[in-house]
Amino acid sequence: MSTQPVPHLTFDQYLEIERAAEFRSEYLQGQMYAMAGASRNHGRILANAMGSLWEQLRGRECEAAATDLRIYSALAGISLYPDIVVTFGPDKFHDKLFDTLVDATAIIEVLSPSTRNFDRGEKFRYYRTLPSFAEYLLLAQDAIRAEHHARQPDGSWLFREFTGPGDVIDLKSIGCRLPLEVLYERVTFDAE
Repeated sequence: MSTQPVPHLTFDQYLEIERAAEFRSEYLQGQMYAMAGASRNHGRILANAMGSLWEQLRGRECEAAATDLRIYSALAGISLYPDIVVTFGPDKFHDKLFDTLVDATAIIEVLSPSTRNFDRGEKFRYYRTLPSFAEYLLLAQDAIRAEHHARQPDGSWLFREFTGPGDVIDLKSIGCRLPLEVLYERVTFDAE
């Protein structure tokens, strides 16, 4: 049995294919990977987080975007689609099409069963190559649970977990507070 070699793509080749594609794919060190669809809980958590951020960031230099902006790190050789990306100050883009950011201040991911290990591990490592990246928030969709990573002044990362509906996550890098009861509004969990 023979296997066909998988072609190695440059980032520019990926970008040309991706911009013309009907479905989104991410780029990891020369390879394209199709993205899976999202569940109803994923969509609700994403909408709740985006709505709360939108209200808090109005009239400020920070801006949040959901799902459609790529992040590119030349250092890591990746291009990913975060669920929510927040930038502070003027956005920094790869080119004049303004659809691929090269920096971010905060990123939020809603964890899916098929991607949660990648989101917690390699994806977080890739995001840490972004110059201004300061906070990473991971939101479970099968329970009320948030994992918050915040860059410290010495460059280390502080991890905190939130599991109570009354808990509030303080995203200091962007001056926002996200109550878990707001993030999980209308989210239903399967009974076991």
